[in-house]
Amino acid sequence: MERSDKRYQAYVDILQEELIPAMGCTEPIALAYAAATARDVLGALPERVRIQASSSFIKNVKSVIVPNTGHLKGMPAAAAAGIVAGVAERKLEVISQVTPEQQEQMRTFLEQTEFELEMLDTDHAFELLVTLYRGEDSVRVHILDHHTNLVGIEKNGQVLLEQQNGETEEQGAATDHSLLNMEDIYDFITTMDTKDVQTILDRQIAYNTAIADEGLRGDYGANVGKVLLDAYGSDVKNRAKARAAAASDARMSGCELPVVINSGSGNQGITCSVPVIEYAEERNVPRDKLYRALALSNLTAIHLKTGIGTLSAYCGAVSAGAAAGAGIAYLTEDSFDVVKHTVVNALAVVSGILCDGAKPSCAAKIAAAIDGALLGLDLYRRGQQFYNGDGIVMRNIEETVRGVGIIGKYGMRSTNEEIIHLMLGD
Repeated sequence: MERSDKRYQAYVDILQEELIPAMGCTEPIALAYAAATARDVLGALPERVRIQASSSFIKNVKSVIVPNTGHLKGMPAAAAAGIVAGVAERKLEVISQVTPEQQEQMRTFLEQTEFELEMLDTDHAFELLVTLYRGEDSVRVHILDHHTNLVGIEKNGQVLLEQQNGETEEQGAATDHSLLNMEDIYDFITTMDTKDVQTILDRQIAYNTAIADEGLRGDYGANVGKVLLDAYGSDVKNRAKARAAAASDARMSGCELPVVINSGSGNQGITCSVPVIEYAEERNVPRDKLYRALALSNLTAIHLKTGIGTLSAYCGAVSAGAAAGAGIAYLTEDSFDVVKHTVVNALAVVSGILCDGAKPSCAAKIAAAIDGALLGLDLYRRGQQFYNGDGIVMRNIEETVRGVGIIGKYGMRSTNEEIIHLMLGD
C-alpha cells in the first residue's frame, strides 16, 4: 500500500485514535470523567448526585474496583473519584493522580452525599447522564456511544454544549472505520513505514507489558495468570495466555498502572497486544516485525469490534483474542492465508463467550479467547479449517466478520437484558 493511498493514512489515524492510555476499567473511568466535568461547571462539591446510565454501562461498572480510590467499587465510587479528585482534561486518565488525602475525602463524600442511580430506557448501548446538585444550582453532563464523547452540558437548565445526534467534534474527527478490511490491513502492515506507528506501539508495548508484570508479581483477583503457569507450565503458548490474564486481573482489581486500550477497552488492548509481544520475544524477532504484527492485531481487533459496537453481550476478549491470533500467525508464518483462516477458526471456536460485566473472571475469558485463537492457528497449520456453513462461518473472512457483528450488536440484545437482570437481582 502506497503512503499516498487514503487508506494508508486512515489506518495510521485509526491506530492513533484508538490506542490511547486509560487507567482502570474504561466505563467507571468514563463516569469519573463525566462527574469531573460536571463538578468543574458547577464550581463546587455537590450535595446530591444523580447517575443515569444504559443497562450495558451499568453492567460494566457494577463489579469492578476503581483505581486510586483505596479499593472502592461501583458507580457511586467512580463518580465520587471524579468529583473529588478528577482532572477532566485528562479524560480516561482523569483519576491518574490522586493523593491519600483525596482518597479519604472520597470516602467522606460518599458517606455524606445522596446518590441516585437510574437505568435509562435507551436504544444506545452506551449512554450516561450525570447531574450534580448544590442548593439551587444543577449541572448535567451527557456522554453518548463512546467513553469521552461529550454531547451535552446544561447548567440550571441553560444549554452550554449540545451536539445533535451525538455528532460531537471529537466523534466527527474520528476516521471512517468502514475502510477496514483484512486484505487491506495485511497490505498496510507489510508495506508501512514503521516510523509512522512506532510511537503509538512503543507506548502499548511499555504500558501493557508493565501491567502484565505487575499482575504476576501481585495478588489480584483470581490470579488466573499465576494459576495457568503453575498448572500448565511455562511454554510460550501458556505464557501468552497467562501474562494477558494477569494484566487483566490487575486492571480489574484496581491496579494503578495505565493500559493502552483498543476499541475503548483496556482488556481488549491487553488481549490483542500482550500475547503477540510474548511470541515476538520468544522468537527474538526484529522490532520492525513486532510493530507490523501489533499493527495487524490492533487493526483486526478494531475491524471486528466496529460491527459489534462499544458494549454488547458478546465478550470483547473473543474479537481481541482472534486478533492476537492474527498477529501471532504473521510472526510465525508470514502469510495472509494463514492469518485470515486463523481469525475465522478462532471466531468459530469461541464466539459463544458472554460478557457479564467487568470483573476478575474477565482474565479467565481472555485466556480462553487466546487459547481459541492459538487452536485456530494450529488447526490451519495442519491443514484443518472451518468452512462456509459451519455455524457462523460464512463464505469468506469479511462475511464472517460482518456476521459476528450482527450477532454481537443485534442478536444478543435480549441476552444482554437477561444478564443484567440476573446481575441486578431483578
